[in-house]
Amino acid sequence: MDRKKITPVDIQAMKKEGKKITMLTAYDYPMALLEDRAGIDIILVGDSLGMTVLGYENTLPVTMDEMIHHTKAVTRGAKYALIIGDMPFMSYNTSERDAIINAGRFMKEAGADAVKLEGGITVKDIVKALVKAGIPVMGHIGLTPQTISMLGGFKVQGKDAEGAQKIIDDAVQLEDAGAFSVLLEAVPAPIAKRITERLNVPTIGIGAGVHCDGQVLVVHDMLGLFDRFTPKFAKRYVNLSELMLNAFESYREEVSKGTFPTDQHSFHIDEKELSKIK
Repeated sequence: MDRKKITPVDIQAMKKEGKKITMLTAYDYPMALLEDRAGIDIILVGDSLGMTVLGYENTLPVTMDEMIHHTKAVTRGAKYALIIGDMPFMSYNTSERDAIINAGRFMKEAGADAVKLEGGITVKDIVKALVKAGIPVMGHIGLTPQTISMLGGFKVQGKDAEGAQKIIDDAVQLEDAGAFSVLLEAVPAPIAKRITERLNVPTIGIGAGVHCDGQVLVVHDMLGLFDRFTPKFAKRYVNLSELMLNAFESYREEVSKGTFPTDQHSFHIDEKELSKIK
């Protein structure tokens, strides 16, 4: 298959052409390599790694250095997908200068192609500043995990007219600020449909229905590798946790019984050479 590196311009062209956009998270080299081979359009190095990989209770403790570390691994593995670095909590909220410096690190140090940040109207000026600095930005509205305490927990946003209107207004403001796409999380499908029809830039949905221009899932959710909780919108395509647990138990049992390793997994020396050894 003849493939070329995907850019934000290509993602926008897919909306115009009516092609659905595929996006998954990845946090390391082997996962990124497989997603790239599968033809996934966008790989997000999400701050969800705080929970899925690092074991934090939520995404708030994740640092820029941790994000850079994992993004470097992903960019080594994926050569064609658009790679987006997720701006962690307090890496862009403090000032436009801080936002540019931290987003610049994703591009310069980690080799990311773009960044994602949470918020609508409240981060409009920051998005403008990043775009002016030459850094492509994906917006993220609806359920925004970094402000989960203010939202009252992990629940659907925009279920009443006032809340829905705010999400629509946020989406428009992000497009006006120069975001090349907008991620909609846990938004009622009819609201996501309205936003998708209204915006010229593509929408990526996660728990936002089928009418978005693309879809994203946390890879650990869809592979069954994260069992602390499973969001309603996450489809599990395979249960790798069970397969891995079975493999670990089989290994432990074989080592305990002395049935592993066998001759097949061992190296040998010629008997004549062995006899020379005192």
